[in-house]
Amino acid sequence: MTVTQRRGRKIMMTPGELDEFLTSQRTCRVATVSADGAPHVSTLWFAWDGTSLWLYSVVRSKRWTDLRRDPRVAIVVDTGEEYDELQGVELSGTVDFVGEAPRTGELRAELDVPETLFARKNFRLEEMPHDGRHAWIRLTPEKIVSWDFRKLGPA
Repeated sequence: MTVTQRRGRKIMMTPGELDEFLTSQRTCRVATVSADGAPHVSTLWFAWDGTSLWLYSVVRSKRWTDLRRDPRVAIVVDTGEEYDELQGVELSGTVDFVGEAPRTGELRAELDVPETLFARKNFRLEEMPHDGRHAWIRLTPEKIVSWDFRKLGPA
């Protein structure tokens, strides 16, 4: 994974800041490539395990279809309203599909951590509910670009 930035080093998040930011945020924007080459962007909740970003996607969605055909993705997590509050991360790479699709709750050790993180963060539950419509997509990013405009100080 590449976390270095040629531009914007002054506002780049440290590894600890990046981890804290991705752990605390809930919503991301997922950019995929459609069959005709057009971009498609959708919004999802996610979980960050310190290494990978986990998406729990509807298996009958355009996003799922796009990623099954072409697993390249770019994901943005950002926050802030005013210029000096803007923070964000762009993660990109190739996704993996983990577990059964759709997910029924079959025991799978690899999903224990992301399901616990996701259930606590997004549902305030200790166990992941399974609806027979969603399944797991994992992005272990090949490239990360981050920004925290709060580091620029007063204008």
